[in-house]
Amino acid sequence: MSVCAVLFRRVSGMSSSSSTVVYEGWMVRHGRRKIGRSFIHMRYFVLETRLLSYFKRKPQHKMPKLPIKSLHIDGNCRVEDRGLKMHHGHMLYVLSVYNKREKHHRITMAAFNIQEALIWKEKIEMVIDQQQGVVSPDGNTAFSSSQQNAGVENGRKSSSSDRDSQYSHEEEEEEEDNHRSLMRRTTIGNGLRIFEELQDVDYLARSCSRAMKAVGVVEASCEAIFQLVMSMDTTRFEWDCSFQYGSLVEEVDGHTAILYHRLQLDWFSAFTWPRDLCYVRYWRRNDDGSYVVLFQSREHPNCGPQPGFVRAHIESGGFNISPLKSRNGRVRTQVQHLMQIDLKGWGVGYLPSFQQHSLLHMLNSVAGLREWFSQSDESQILPRIPVMDNMALSVSSKKGKKTQDSTVQTSLPADESRHSTVEEESDEDEEFLLPESELEPSTRELDADGLDEEDSGEIDFSGFSGNLRRDDRDNSRDCWRISDGNNFRVRSKNFIYDKSKVPAGKPLMELVAVDWFKDVKRMDHVAKRKGCAVQVAAEKGLFSLAINLQVPGTTNYSMVFYFVSKKLIPNSLLQRFVDGDDEFRNSRFKLIPSVPKGSWIVRQSVGSTPCLLGKAVDITYIRGANYLEIDVDIGSSTVANGVLGLVCGVITTLVVDMAFLVQGHTYEELPERLIGAVRMSHIELSSAVVPVLED
Repeated sequence: MSVCAVLFRRVSGMSSSSSTVVYEGWMVRHGRRKIGRSFIHMRYFVLETRLLSYFKRKPQHKMPKLPIKSLHIDGNCRVEDRGLKMHHGHMLYVLSVYNKREKHHRITMAAFNIQEALIWKEKIEMVIDQQQGVVSPDGNTAFSSSQQNAGVENGRKSSSSDRDSQYSHEEEEEEEDNHRSLMRRTTIGNGLRIFEELQDVDYLARSCSRAMKAVGVVEASCEAIFQLVMSMDTTRFEWDCSFQYGSLVEEVDGHTAILYHRLQLDWFSAFTWPRDLCYVRYWRRNDDGSYVVLFQSREHPNCGPQPGFVRAHIESGGFNISPLKSRNGRVRTQVQHLMQIDLKGWGVGYLPSFQQHSLLHMLNSVAGLREWFSQSDESQILPRIPVMDNMALSVSSKKGKKTQDSTVQTSLPADESRHSTVEEESDEDEEFLLPESELEPSTRELDADGLDEEDSGEIDFSGFSGNLRRDDRDNSRDCWRISDGNNFRVRSKNFIYDKSKVPAGKPLMELVAVDWFKDVKRMDHVAKRKGCAVQVAAEKGLFSLAINLQVPGTTNYSMVFYFVSKKLIPNSLLQRFVDGDDEFRNSRFKLIPSVPKGSWIVRQSVGSTPCLLGKAVDITYIRGANYLEIDVDIGSSTVANGVLGLVCGVITTLVVDMAFLVQGHTYEELPERLIGAVRMSHIELSSAVVPVLED
């Protein structure tokens, strides 16, 4: 068989003395030798209910062989998405499976296309969930007998969280934009809609265009469109009329790359200089099958100014590729392409039509995608990401060498020493904040663990303080405030039957303080710091929960939220979470984020999809006598690191909402209740302080 022909076979009823084979097939082993060269080998992988192994040859049942390597699967295992790697012109989609307690012992596997890797990823995660007691042996969520088949749609496995609808955007091509006060709608041609942002922002240059977005429906799968959008070879000419040339500058990791791009703009080309770009491209795949590809300009030492070109600047841009319900048996996908760009040059200020025309020229690529797939057989598309040339400027070109094509065909190996970890595992479909004018009073039931017992007395808030100030005014900066719980939608009492959600209502705990720290090293166990809100709560006889969001970098930052309550109700979901083991906590601790104010690229990179943090990043739980501290290491995820790279540069322009909760699974655990919610407004990195930690 050829190297590209990766075969899979699902096996049922095949058992050994200890476990059943869940999935098996040929995959690629990808790694790097001690001398630095990467290698790939075809290996036969076998996934059992408690074991993942691979062999040099397919094992025979009559003559079993010892595997080359095996990994015991339990609830502490994680599937790490390492994204795309290049090996001698072939793009591989790489996965790594490891146990969080023994990270040095891991198995790395890869496929030549995304679909094959995703099948393995889902199967392995299903086995991990079974070991956590989250998923029943048949692969469905263990809520109740009435849900045994509710989690499977179109051959995809539902996880333990809210995939309320596999196609959450199924009618979006019929709807107006949600933010009608911010966008103006225009229709060009047959079904291609153009939106322009009406609101000007004060942190961008006057020459920068307003954000514009093109929306269209393409009859092709998300994977096929994603592979075409990621290409920078000759196939791009066929659908992107603004593309002239592209090359790879640096592969940062499997989800982030620096690219060089020359634009083909037809607006009076005889009188205007051509434009080029150097930008960072970040991508991720969401759990609902959609893809987000984001662009933002970035300077790079190997991609300086090119003779004969004006370097344009992308403030924000990218693609959002979302699945729709099929129609008449045809696969459909919604493609959104947004761009906010400053074309630079003296003519931009005097000829605004130049920028407007060029931007529409670039957005027409959505129509190009639709036409390309309407005339192409998707089944004939190569099952791998097209290869890009690499780019490196010679020293002589930096000194003024008169050449426009100073690229060389060299291979830039990925930085394997860079710590790459699990992809953001969002187990929920996208949920947007409700406009305040549309909020309705919550009519949901309160369960036996509700607020009635907790409202028996008021909490004394005196003595609580953090170094980040609280300010409840709407236009305040560098501060926090309590976000209205009704802005967030959570699982209702009847969620297991009808997938309905309701406004969250009043949280279970009170947010009393926020600390904003920085240090040269990561800050763990901040609850032991003398005088912090946890210590004050203990003196008052209160229980506290400290959530420490750890942001890595040359300078390490920590945002710490302190929630308090009078007591934990025995046998409540919150009490079982606080006193449970790490496997249970990781399977239930959920974050709902949102960016009410910020650029499109930040809103897309952060998203508003609820996320089970324990499946996405490494978390350390510290249980004290009267508190629980949750240290969330955001740096343990390459996807989260990519988001941080986009967010940190514009953090002062953002308003971010976050809600924390424990996910409910059974009827008795519903409706869900928020632990607490917070709004962070225009945070300044310079306002963080160095903590004094007491041993």
